[in-house]
Amino acid sequence: MGTQDWDDFVKEIKTTFSEKTKAADAEWKIETFKQEKKNTADFIIEFEALAMKVDTDELHAIFLLKKNIRHDIIKTILGYPSIAMPETLKE
Repeated sequence: MGTQDWDDFVKEIKTTFSEKTKAADAEWKIETFKQEKKNTADFIIEFEALAMKVDTDELHAIFLLKKNIRHDIIKTILGYPSIAMPETLKE
């Protein structure tokens, strides 16, 4: 085992655990984060934590939320009177 192998190993470790990699992993996770059978409140809390970690803009977060939450939840929300519908992610 030569020093070149060691240097490559150290470089690969640094790349794997870098902040950019963590950010990319978090972004991938929010893009693919589905509600499935999770309780809606738990899903929203986890989703909001991921959105804050990734620092995604609000419109993209709302898009992902609509895409990844159970469709019956969206139908229920859209059935509310328009004054009761949230207009921002925090609402």
